[in-house]
Amino acid sequence: METLHPDSLYDAADLGCGDLAIALMKAVRLVEAGQLLEFRANDPGAVVDIPAWCSMTGNILIAGQTGANGNSYFIRKKGN
Repeated sequence: METLHPDSLYDAADLGCGDLAIALMKAVRLVEAGQLLEFRANDPGAVVDIPAWCSMTGNILIAGQTGANGNSYFIRKKGN
């Protein structure tokens, strides 16, 4: 896998369900169209919730990975 270079990082830590979705929405608003956001989330449901949210909103989930800092999801913000 290629090395990803996010334009922004948001760590949602252990937020779950509704709080996680709100944090994701706010984090994506902070980046420009086409930029890459690294969103960290440790909630077990994030593995399903984040791809579903991206699909519903038109943002692109580039990759998801587990690492020393927890689970990271790399999301490219859709163009306007």
